[in-house]
Amino acid sequence: MSERRVRIVARDLFFRAKLEAIARAAGWTVSPSGPAAIAVVELAGKSSLELVAELAGSGVAVLAFGPHVEGELLRAARLRGAEVVPNSKVEARLKELLSEEQGTGRKL
Repeated sequence: MSERRVRIVARDLFFRAKLEAIARAAGWTVSPSGPAAIAVVELAGKSSLELVAELAGSGVAVLAFGPHVEGELLRAARLRGAEVVPNSKVEARLKELLSEEQGTGRKL
């Protein structure tokens, strides 16, 4: 079941732990793989764009983040179905989404 489950994909272990803590504090379960209502994906090249497309295509709400100077990468993720924010905004936006979603499965 994907309700109130978040999948977080980030290279930086410390930053991933911070995002996981935000999700848990909001009452969500964090899962490294498998079904999820929301996926948070760090944009780091072609493989991350493929993951965004796969997740969004299967009905998962995707929040993608990356450096603001990587405009093409951010646009490509948006075209693949993700809501996209720069690195500096991902924590605040994740908090908002988790409180808005409340496990409804509603798209971002």
